[in-house]
Amino acid sequence: MVTYKSAGVDIDAGNKLVKRLRRIIPSIGGFSGLYPLVDIKKYRQPVLVCSTDGVGTKLKIARLCNRHDTVGMDLVAMCVNDIITSGARPLLFLDYFATGKLRVGIAEAVIKGIQKGCSQSGCLLIGGETAEMPGFYGTGEYDLAGFCVGIIDKRKIIDGSGIKSNDLIIGLASSGVHSNGYSLVRKVFSQKELVRYGRELLKPTRIYVKDILPLMSGKSITVKGICHITGGGFYDNITRVMPAGYGIEVFKNSWKVPAVFKLIQDRGRIAQKEMYRTFNMGIGMVVIVSKKQGNRVLKYLKGARVIGRVIKGKGVKIV
Repeated sequence: MVTYKSAGVDIDAGNKLVKRLRRIIPSIGGFSGLYPLVDIKKYRQPVLVCSTDGVGTKLKIARLCNRHDTVGMDLVAMCVNDIITSGARPLLFLDYFATGKLRVGIAEAVIKGIQKGCSQSGCLLIGGETAEMPGFYGTGEYDLAGFCVGIIDKRKIIDGSGIKSNDLIIGLASSGVHSNGYSLVRKVFSQKELVRYGRELLKPTRIYVKDILPLMSGKSITVKGICHITGGGFYDNITRVMPAGYGIEVFKNSWKVPAVFKLIQDRGRIAQKEMYRTFNMGIGMVVIVSKKQGNRVLKYLKGARVIGRVIKGKGVKIV
């Protein structure tokens, strides 16, 4: 007799996962997630800010190393770090976990990582979806997607419109490669090397919420632009917040590039421009402020440094 389980979908495994997750996230398991807007009155004109993202082929390295406890944090980071570029506070998060055959232990490790990322960013994991799709994914493969909602007062939205020539570009360090460029990483290294460097390559993406939001509350500080350095690196990310007629000059010697990027570059014989257009090179988030406010901002952002300036013209110059 044919059953859903014999076709490859194990409902019992899904129920087992939910039971385990309810021990750490009691509110999940319903048909939808609820979020109480208890402090909505403090916003004059509340605007919801949304972001969705995944982890990409970094998941293949997690599978290769059989380590699944960090990619959930990556998933949250990729979404909340985009949310805060407008100055918004992350509120809630939803995840989507899809696999060919549900392995409860792996799924639990991933979702625990998601919960940890939500805790670090001050938002609530209010639900998600676990999909078992036999024949769609290879043995042991899974994919992740996340969706985040934040909130900001309309008058406080940061959009880059006030950026001027000679404004400072202040960089916050990354924790490593983060969650972009892994197709190139996997092309450069052999499988044995990916395992050897797995601990470094699987470092979770740094979450910048607790760095950036206090800066927003500083009454004497005006942040003109914020940029999350992801796919596209310096060339295609920072320029997204630049008004027409302005470009950027990046001082490449103003910070120490982590050794992992040098290793990738040397092994693949990759040109400098390609590196700075693919990877974060050790800088995961950028804040743009006036030259006058530079020192004040650096006191808020521990470990941050000036890595460049705004110039008239267009594009990016790495000097």
